Amino acid sequence: QVQLVESGGGLVRAGDSLRLSCAVSGRTFSNYDDYVIGWVLQAPGKEREFVAAISWNAPSTTYAASLKGRFTISRDNAKNTVYLQMNSLKPEDTAVYYCAVKRAGYDYDSWGQGTQVTVSS
Repeated sequence: QVQLVESGGGLVRAGDSLRLSCAVSGRTFSNYDDYVIGWVLQAPGKEREFVAAISWNAPSTTYAASLKGRFTISRDNAKNTVYLQMNSLKPEDTAVYYCAVKRAGYDYDSWGQGTQVTVSS
């Protein structure tokens, strides 16, 4: 079973940057696994919203259109870790950020506990 642990959240000011990390454990992904690791945010009182995703074995990334350009997803296969670099943060980016994993073509089925990001104006 896959375990996901997010870290790196915190309280920052508008315009600041943060880098979130998602440590993946419980299994080792080979270069042939068609897994996708994604970041999803949930703002207070709102539904979960897709942020970005990256394939484990290919240089393939996808982004929410509204966030592309400010957020960058990357991975370090040797460390089994996926990152979300967030720049030029805005108060509306305030949310709990979750990482999740899925097989390509399926729904996300393993989730981390989330990390809180709060952006003050």
